Amino acid sequence: MALLAPALITAEPAHASAKRIRLGSSSDVSRGVWAGPAHTMNGSGAVVTATMTKAIDAIRGGSGTLDVVVLAGSPPTSGSATPECDTVTRLAGVNSCTTWTLTTRNDGNNSAANTDIRNAEFVYFAGGDQCDYADWKGTALQTSVKSVVAKGGGVGGGSAGHHINSSIVYDACGGSVTSEEALYDPYDPYITFTTGMFSWPDYADTINDSHFVSRDRMGRTMAFVARAIEDGLTTGGAAWGVGVDDGGSLFVDRNGLATVGGSDTYVVLGDHRPERADPDRYLTYRDYKIWRLRPGQTYDFKNRPTCGYYLRSIVTGVADGNLYDGTPVTSCQ
Repeated sequence: MALLAPALITAEPAHASAKRIRLGSSSDVSRGVWAGPAHTMNGSGAVVTATMTKAIDAIRGGSGTLDVVVLAGSPPTSGSATPECDTVTRLAGVNSCTTWTLTTRNDGNNSAANTDIRNAEFVYFAGGDQCDYADWKGTALQTSVKSVVAKGGGVGGGSAGHHINSSIVYDACGGSVTSEEALYDPYDPYITFTTGMFSWPDYADTINDSHFVSRDRMGRTMAFVARAIEDGLTTGGAAWGVGVDDGGSLFVDRNGLATVGGSDTYVVLGDHRPERADPDRYLTYRDYKIWRLRPGQTYDFKNRPTCGYYLRSIVTGVADGNLYDGTPVTSCQ
């Protein structure tokens, strides 16, 4: 497909800090019915072409084109000013891609940005700092993004943008916690959550984590899961951590079926209260159920599996060996 002609369009921002760059057509697509929702959940910030293509095709229902909006809490530190849109505009089925850089909470109420979001069929949260995104809770932007999914569009993101798309968000507003710190104290001041931001169909009670294997984040996801259960942040006394590694991506279709692309993804289920989760005390939680999903494998978030996991425990802050691989249990019901 030929590249869409870039067009720099400067909107009159509602706040001086909001910046807009649009690539592709200057006019939005007009269509009444879309075939999503569909989501992409990426371990690192960049758009993953394979899963983004699947999401675009699913939303289009195989015909026509759509508009994409990229939301960033800070500008890129090097290279292109629109790295996500540079990739997206090369994909078939894309009419336009607009990057909004919104650097304050009040920018979440920028009228021009919210108009673009509501007119889009896919919203992608860029990498960066998920605390910036959590700060938009309660602004018009939160409602606008929800409206995209409600009309059959999609939402996704990478790294920080992956975090913000789970129903329980590790927001890192106090700082970034390591696995060792989280297991030694599941109430470490760096462990803070935002809830009530987004809750996508069939994706309830989830806590996303990124750069999963490369930065050894299994331990902290285990602590997040235990905290969510202990603090009553979930609806049924269970929580699912979803860890995606660098270069990896989940495509989640309208039926809640997630397909792994790029590199491994892990689903970490805690289905009971922790044996011990207290401030300034080592975590103890026995028998997390962990699914290691390789590229091409699936996980059904609508009908969540009850088999195929391996078991790992944390006892007085010390994890079992080999957290990232195990022999799946086959005798489960």
